Amino acid sequence: MNTDDINLAYKIRHALNEQLDAMPASTTDRLAQARARAMARKKPHAPQQAVRTGWFDFGVLLSGQALSRVAVAVPLLALVIGMGGVYQHEQQQKLAELADIDAAVLADELPLTAYLDTGFNAYLESQQRQQ
Repeated sequence: MNTDDINLAYKIRHALNEQLDAMPASTTDRLAQARARAMARKKPHAPQQAVRTGWFDFGVLLSGQALSRVAVAVPLLALVIGMGGVYQHEQQQKLAELADIDAAVLADELPLTAYLDTGFNAYLESQQRQQ
């Protein structure tokens, strides 16, 4: 059944329920008999039994619901790992810059006025841009 058929069935049921008290008894009896015949023709639903083999059922992993959860979880996990990688890379870059400054200070490659100057950070930045 498509959605149009389902909507039609709901509309018919609603119209019948509204006029139920005004219907003659013969009509309600015929409707009850028709319903009983329809229910008798209906195929019974056979309950599905779960068959488990071993400790874990790998068929569950291939179901649509499990795949949709994985389809959401995998990109989120990749995003978190990627952001962690970017953070670590940025931290390594900062450490490398500080190590270069410390090495320059220890090697006495900076003039003495640089230590006394209030714009020492500006001097270091200009030296880094030149390199």
